[in-house]
Amino acid sequence: MVAGMKDVYTIFCKVHSDRNVYPSAGVLFVHVLEREYFKGEFPPYPKPGEISNDPITFNTNLMGYPDRPGWLRYIQRTPYSDGVLYGSPTSENVGKPTIIEITAYNRRTFETARHNLIINIMSAEDFPLPYQAEFFIKNMNVEEMLASEVLGDFLGAVKNVWQPERLNAINITSALDRGGRVPLPINDLKEGVYVMVGADVPFSSCLREVENPQNQLRCSQEMEPVITCDKKFRTQFYIDWCKISLVDKTKQVSTYQEVIRGEGILPDGGEYKPPSDSLKSRDYYTDFLITLAVPSAVALVLFLILAYIMCCRREGVEKRNMQTPDIQLVHHSAIQKSTKELRDMSKNREIAWPLSTLPVFHPVTGEIIPPLHTDNYDSTNMPLMQTQQNLPHQTQIPQQQTTGKWYP
Repeated sequence: MVAGMKDVYTIFCKVHSDRNVYPSAGVLFVHVLEREYFKGEFPPYPKPGEISNDPITFNTNLMGYPDRPGWLRYIQRTPYSDGVLYGSPTSENVGKPTIIEITAYNRRTFETARHNLIINIMSAEDFPLPYQAEFFIKNMNVEEMLASEVLGDFLGAVKNVWQPERLNAINITSALDRGGRVPLPINDLKEGVYVMVGADVPFSSCLREVENPQNQLRCSQEMEPVITCDKKFRTQFYIDWCKISLVDKTKQVSTYQEVIRGEGILPDGGEYKPPSDSLKSRDYYTDFLITLAVPSAVALVLFLILAYIMCCRREGVEKRNMQTPDIQLVHHSAIQKSTKELRDMSKNREIAWPLSTLPVFHPVTGEIIPPLHTDNYDSTNMPLMQTQQNLPHQTQIPQQQTTGKWYP
């Protein structure tokens, strides 16, 4: 770690007690949850020298709450990697112990183990640092950047370019938390990470090169700007210089304004005084009756009017028949009678056959001819006009041939 850089790294020690850490406000805090420590918490307990590789996941939350504080983040890529708590404590929590409950789950045996992490946030003398710069590193994931060796190398490169007396890592944020997309699993693409650092001296000329018009134009055309000190980072870190952010706290004007009371601002009414418990009880029975009786009476009147119109104002069938011509009534009655007869016939299939289908005598031999169709014959498909065919027992009509002779 470069001298003058303040970063808090803690690792669980194998002691069955609460762990106390003392990070500083405004300085990056990193706490590693080692799987090797929690492996000894799950039965069957491994013997000395025995290696176990059970999948272990962690759940972290503020004691008494379902989630962590807003400034604290947690990441664990796979159940076979260590978990990391990281974030930048705020000055509002200085002097207030923050208890984080850490629950480890063994995904093979479904055993659990719980420990508490007590975070005691201390105030920093140089907080906040007046000059802050945020870099976007394209070839890193957040858990890779949180490693102490990698972060130390990055801060060393920044110090060589910036040359400050004090340099601190303030915060680290994944590009996914800033609205970035998950990269495709090709060519070893990374998510990208934002790293904010602070120093006590103004920005160097190299860092301000991105602000000149030529580089701004290249950034607007999605081209890489020309930065002279990029080679000091390129060996390990690919920085997107178009996304660098330089903040000078010394030039920021305070936005606080004293409230001047006037039009549109209500005067101070003092503290709110809730009503006392000695209020008189109110009888709502009368209000209930009025609310229920009035709509019921209106509905009853409307019902009576509708019943009178529908039942008492009917003209009746006799008056209708008196106003209808007799010939129309006769036609209507005949149609109804025929319709009724057809319906009765369709219901009863055992009625007698029409006279046209009854047995008749043969005109020549005098023998009785049976009906053309049997009782079970489906007459619904019979054509209206029969074709002339030589049916049995049918008298053939002589026809005249071309020779002038007659043949039976």
